[in-house]
Amino acid sequence: MALKLANSLLVFIITVSIGYASYTSPSAFDFIKNLEGCGKGNATQGIYQLKTYLKRFGYIEHLSETQANNDVFDDILESAIKTYQANYKIKPTGIIDAATVSRMTAPRCGVADIINGVNHMRHRSSMIHTVSHYAYVTGNKWEPSNRHLTYKFLGDFPEVAKLPAALAFKRWASVTRFTFSEVEGLERSDLTLEFVRRDHGDGLPFDGEGGVLAHAFYPTNGRLHFDLDDKWFYLFINKNATDLLSVSLHEIGHLLGLQHSTVEAAIMYPTFKRGETKDLDQDDILGIKALYKL
Repeated sequence: MALKLANSLLVFIITVSIGYASYTSPSAFDFIKNLEGCGKGNATQGIYQLKTYLKRFGYIEHLSETQANNDVFDDILESAIKTYQANYKIKPTGIIDAATVSRMTAPRCGVADIINGVNHMRHRSSMIHTVSHYAYVTGNKWEPSNRHLTYKFLGDFPEVAKLPAALAFKRWASVTRFTFSEVEGLERSDLTLEFVRRDHGDGLPFDGEGGVLAHAFYPTNGRLHFDLDDKWFYLFINKNATDLLSVSLHEIGHLLGLQHSTVEAAIMYPTFKRGETKDLDQDDILGIKALYKL
């Protein structure tokens, strides 16, 4: 069975790599490129989309109907841009400069950076525990009695995607006291993994190719969703696709209770680069050990 899976994986990877060799993927965030150089007072087409983007990731708490539907670069947007820039270690000018465009258009996790007004990347709340640059929120963790977690692949989860996901669980197990095992059929699981697209019923719709790659829910919800419309590669690098193993590592971090990190090398950093592979960084390991007092 393992040999059959490996052979299928290799055939699929070769086929996908050939198909994508000369293809440059678009992104749901490409509209931001047209806003480079904009600042307070500008009225440029697409600014209303940027407000929606920043609201989605927690940088704007509330927009009136008028604010949400106009292209005016107002005080609220300027403040949100400055906060975003500070989180991503860009000079907080409030102007959409090249560095800001580059970061905002990168494929990313769909989990918000700021949740319920708490900026998890800047550690401004006493609820946030920090050592180094990782973050977690007290209460978002599995009970000590539940250190063996089962997971299940739902729907038409591609066979070639199961191995990278399983390897991601194995990697987290190597730095924690958690163990993970797959279950099938009607057997109950603690965690579920699924490929879905667009509006899939959890209130966090995906956006098509590019943009948001995946999202996961904190303990003990257990759901992890990958965007079916994105281009993925499975172990063998494809410069025009995103590494499923790296994104799985990130999203499992959320399933275990970790927030986003400001360390770019960390797996819990919110954005990804096509063709890039990542592993757990010391920051991620320190974070999970602190959360579970290991």
